[in-house]
Amino acid sequence: MNRPARLVLLGHPVAHSLSPRIHNAALRAASIPLEYVALDILPSQLRATLRTLRAEGAAGNITIPHKQSVFDICDHVTNVAERAGAVNTFWVQDGELIGDNTDVAGFDFAARELMLSARAEMPKCVALIGAGGAAAAAATAIHDWDDAELVIWSRDLKRAETLAQRFAHARAEADLSSAVKGADLVVNATPMGMSDDQLPVPIALLPGKCAVLDLVYRHGETAWVRAARDAGRAASDGLPMLVEQAARSFRRWLGVEPNREVMWGAVG
Repeated sequence: MNRPARLVLLGHPVAHSLSPRIHNAALRAASIPLEYVALDILPSQLRATLRTLRAEGAAGNITIPHKQSVFDICDHVTNVAERAGAVNTFWVQDGELIGDNTDVAGFDFAARELMLSARAEMPKCVALIGAGGAAAAAATAIHDWDDAELVIWSRDLKRAETLAQRFAHARAEADLSSAVKGADLVVNATPMGMSDDQLPVPIALLPGKCAVLDLVYRHGETAWVRAARDAGRAASDGLPMLVEQAARSFRRWLGVEPNREVMWGAVG
């Protein structure tokens, strides 16, 4: 695989993203003369932008709200992207657009780190809030956790049902309190809390000993993570997932292992 001509992040919005900081630190540490740039792309601009990037031989990441749309646009996707039904990493190979999903491994890493810090076993029941691209990646990882039960809640029940139908031991739930009842791990895979202090699940609804994983990240952590921790739950935001998926994307594009300490240092 040839080195990409440029590296980009496609999303809307993207101004908040730490990905450029993470990747550019890793690129400098590896002495690779590329710059990773965030591009705010409206859904109506997505296909034309990808045509241009394909012609340039670019590579990059995909974030909200484009992960599932890019899955449909790619010429080929990896097995893990096929299972997730979403793409967060792309590159050009022999003139074709290839999609992968490193969010799956990133989520698995973040969840295992959280449960390890809580000195708890891997969850037997997971409540997943959301049904978009990030939720699909989480569900793909959870599917491999020794038959863990997955309960999916979304404001759009039909989307939750559609996602649940793709995985064994998964079901959609119309009522939020019923969805989180009995969960060992509650995961927020929506953008809620990214730009405000809304809580995706009220703390009073969380089971007493559940862990909380918020895939949103903000400086100083999200309000939900802080509130859950104050209430005695083990909790983490989305930074571990972000850094790990970035490291795996970096390796996909460039064929070298990035310096994860440098990546963490860029967001520390």
